[in-house]
Amino acid sequence: MQVFRGIPERSDHGCVLSIGNFDGVHRGHQALLAKLTAKSRATGLPSAVLTFEPHPREYFTHENRPIRLTSLREKILRIADQGVDRLYIGRFNARFAALTAEQFIEDILIRGLCARHLMIGDDFRFGKGRQGDFAMLEAAGQSVGFSVEAMHTLVHEGERVSSSAVRAALAEGDMPHAARLLGRPYSISGRVMHGDKIGRSIGFPTANIQLKHRSPPVMGIYTVSVEGLADKPWPGVASVGVRPTINDAGRPTLEVHLFDWTAECYGAHLKVNFLAKQRDEERYDTLDALTAQIARDANQARAYFAQNPL
Repeated sequence: MQVFRGIPERSDHGCVLSIGNFDGVHRGHQALLAKLTAKSRATGLPSAVLTFEPHPREYFTHENRPIRLTSLREKILRIADQGVDRLYIGRFNARFAALTAEQFIEDILIRGLCARHLMIGDDFRFGKGRQGDFAMLEAAGQSVGFSVEAMHTLVHEGERVSSSAVRAALAEGDMPHAARLLGRPYSISGRVMHGDKIGRSIGFPTANIQLKHRSPPVMGIYTVSVEGLADKPWPGVASVGVRPTINDAGRPTLEVHLFDWTAECYGAHLKVNFLAKQRDEERYDTLDALTAQIARDANQARAYFAQNPL
């Protein structure tokens, strides 16, 4: 997949286009992208996706911004997995936010991306004040020569699939529910960084994985599997939180204790799959009390894998 930072001023090569935030790339997104790539094959035009950075709601509502399910890097990889040919990352700034719906159609869809067929979710709105909708796109397409198709929200096992529903499942600690909505376990990817090595001193060495955002959608202790170290997922137990017993620095960290792993993994880029939530993060009066609880967490995770082998 080709990835472009920004939108061209002009393109003469047509495409089949979808637009959205695609946070999480859940089952609904996957169904939309499957239709996009099928249309691409049928027309002989490349499939393209336009997404935004930052998320428009992050730009407009700094205090109530949605918690991201995926970093930009993770989103790029997930969209690439769906077989899309091109990804355009539009910078959502004051200039972009000021575009009227008519300017969006003319500058972005027609001149910038040369859309020949547009495939969008049924709730898609665009332009300053969210003035643009499906009817406006359809009318514009009839006059200048592109077609528009709306895809209704996917319902899976009786539930509307959305990024908000995934966030709610994660907030409740219902990892199987989140996995059903996503079509896979929820995961966080990042590079292993050097930490303070306290885990090693108490017999539970951890891989400290860099978090891209200050507000991850999961917090607490989890049974996890880790990809990127071996030719198969590796079992472990993970903590996502501010480490109140150690230093409570305020910024969340992701630490993973890998069962029976002895090699160094600094610098490795790992994907941590969250399989089951064990408990919320707690503060302990002593390091010994914390160590005893970590041992119980590890035993609980091992019991999970005994029942659910990787």
